[in-house]
Amino acid sequence: MPFRQLGLAEPILLAVRDAGYTEPTPIQIDAIPVVLQRQDLMGIAQTGTGKTAAFVLPLLSLIAAHRPQHRGVRALIMVPTRELVVQVEENIRIYARHLPLRVATIFGGVSERPQIKALQHGADIVVATPGRLLDIIRGREASLRDLEFLVLDEADRMLDMGFIHPIRQIARLLPRERLTLLFSATLSREIEQLSREFMTVS
Repeated sequence: MPFRQLGLAEPILLAVRDAGYTEPTPIQIDAIPVVLQRQDLMGIAQTGTGKTAAFVLPLLSLIAAHRPQHRGVRALIMVPTRELVVQVEENIRIYARHLPLRVATIFGGVSERPQIKALQHGADIVVATPGRLLDIIRGREASLRDLEFLVLDEADRMLDMGFIHPIRQIARLLPRERLTLLFSATLSREIEQLSREFMTVS
């Protein structure tokens, strides 16, 4: 099945072709049409299966299809580590190379000020670790009230690292009407509980 049959926007298809992708992986075939229909999704997929593209490509298509006048954050992708923040952000920039997209990254170990400024100026997509993001929004330095899309990536690792409470606190500050995507390498009782808590899965 070619990527074109999945319903992605033309700028995204151009970026996929530029990146040398030819055929979507199984997780991409399963996830992309569901996300494009704005349905909550829980995906179980190992690293190396094309998981990041499975949620980034359709999110970019949805963002490109509608440009609101507000400058607030539209999509939040939470991951467990700084290294994954950088990796996901690099992938977003590859897939969004033909889009006028604003991306911000939030993680610890560096100054908060540039991160706060990026949020205040507005970003289409924010990739963040839960702890640093909670510090910033709890300090009322930035708002996520306009958020449309929430992605919890590597959810099992975030739970193992003790991020469940920051994730819950952040979720309480988000709009109830949103698209929520959860990706995990394993399906445990805790992951099932998390999905019931945050998602509406058909």
